[in-house]
Formats: sequence, C-alpha cells, structure tokens
Amino acid sequence: MVSGDYSVAMSSEAEAINDDTCCASCGIAANDDVKLKKCTACKLVRYCGVKCQREHRPQHKRECKKRAAELRDEILFKQPESTHLGDCPICCLPLPLDGKSYTMMACCSKQICRGCGYTNGIREIRESLDQRCPFCRHRMPKTYDEAVKDFMKRVEANDPAAQREFGNRRLSEGDHESALGYWKKAIELGDVVAHFELHCLYQDGKGVEKDMKKAIYHAEQAAIGGHHLARLSLGAIEWENGRTDRAVKHWIIAANLGDDEALGVLRDGGFISKEDFSATLRTHQAALDATKSPQREAAEVFYASCEE
Repeated sequence: MVSGDYSVAMSSEAEAINDDTCCASCGIAANDDVKLKKCTACKLVRYCGVKCQREHRPQHKRECKKRAAELRDEILFKQPESTHLGDCPICCLPLPLDGKSYTMMACCSKQICRGCGYTNGIREIRESLDQRCPFCRHRMPKTYDEAVKDFMKRVEANDPAAQREFGNRRLSEGDHESALGYWKKAIELGDVVAHFELHCLYQDGKGVEKDMKKAIYHAEQAAIGGHHLARLSLGAIEWENGRTDRAVKHWIIAANLGDDEALGVLRDGGFISKEDFSATLRTHQAALDATKSPQREAAEVFYASCEE
C-alpha cells in the first residue's frame, strides 16, 4: 500500500514537472509573479530562472540535445518554396540557376533576368531613350568608374547583396580577412549567399583555419535559404560520413529546386526507387518550366547569336 502511494506521488510529480505551466526543476507553477521561459534549444520544458535551468541541466541535457537536433532537421530538410535567387523583380518569374541568365544591377543591387533586360533594351533603342535600370530607372553608368561609384553607394547603404559582392571582390584581391568581414556583415543583414561563401572558405581553409563545424553550419543556413549548391555540398559531406539517407534528402531537395547535378546523382547512384525518382524528375522539370518565358527565350536567342 505504501509502495503504491509512493509510485502515484512520483508519477504526479513527474507530470507536474513535464507540464509546461511548471518549472521543470523546482516545480513551481507560473503565476503573475513567476514567469516561465522555455528552453531555447528544445522548447520542451520551462524554467522559472537561470538557477533552476542550470541545476536541471545534467538530467535534461541528453533529451534536450536529441530534441534540438530533431527540430533542426525539421527546418533543414523542409523543401524551400524557391531558390535563394528568388524572382526577377520585374516579371516576377523565378530566376534560373544559371548565373548567366540574370544581371545584378550596380545601382540598386536587384537581379534582373535577361528577358526583362533584353526587352527593356529593345524598347529604349526603338524609342531613342537613355539607357536606364529596368527596375529603379537610374541612368546606366557609361564608364567603369561610374559603375563602381553606384555600387559603392549600395555598400555604404548596407545593402546585403552589395556587402556580399564587395566581399567577393576583396577575396579576388587576396584579402581574405576583409572578405570575411563583409560576408559576416551581409549575413547579419539577411544574405543567404554569404553563408555559402563562408562555407567554402571554412571548408577549404584558405585565408582562415579550416573548420568543418563552421563550414557545415554555414552550408546548412544557406541550404535552408534555398541555395542549391549548399545542398549539393551537404549531400557530399553526409555521403563521405556514411549517412546516405541524409545525403539523399539533400540531393532530392536540390533536384526539386531545378539542380541538374543533383538529379544526375540520384539517377546514376540508384539511391531512390523508380517511383520516387519519377516524382523528383517531375518536380525538377516543373522548377525549370517556371523560369521560362517568351521574353527570356528571345533573349537567349539574341545572346547566343552574339557569341557565334
């Protein structure tokens, strides 16, 4: 009888502690004077203060780390709605993954697809108009120095894309420390591509000490933001570490974003069933089709003729 009562008491105490209205350490209930805060890592338990959180850490650590990893994976392996490039701000169609299919304007840092740039250029020629940015209507620079001046205005205005590109320029000049600073600033301002640049820097160990933990973190942040190359890299890292299931997830997401290389890996590696590959192939094609338009096709024909 005593044993039964003791078990019931222990069970009730455990339920009280697991109740998110009570502190997981001391069991005090939330009220007007006691505000409970969730564990920021796992979101499973609440504490009335830092002291209780520290005292409860030894028994909570394992469960916390497990749940935190699960929450991270939920975010990491969620299919992004679009790539990191987003849409052309003029035609509102997704930008192709091919870097030659769009241009970043020095005056406003907007990435304009070739179709809109070509169409705007034809209109200006036919109507004898001054050349202006298709988006912000700023007069196009006539010299390299003017273009640099426009670009530096965006850097000074803390434009995230401009900060990242200026970091790329510093890297090309061999100034890794300065490049790192500009990329970190771009990340603070919300730039996804800068995460990928830091991933490459820490993975290669050029100009900085090689650090795979940081490399993976920045690759994951870029991948969450829709960066297909970050997905490819994460897939390769997971594959090398023997975690094939995680690698395949990354490659499927990249293929669904329209990445041809990821699709080829899935096709040639035989990692997924025919049904799953067929579904991925359809999503991949849909992503490619979404980037097409008559204006973009006309631009491609024009630029191809110029290269002949």
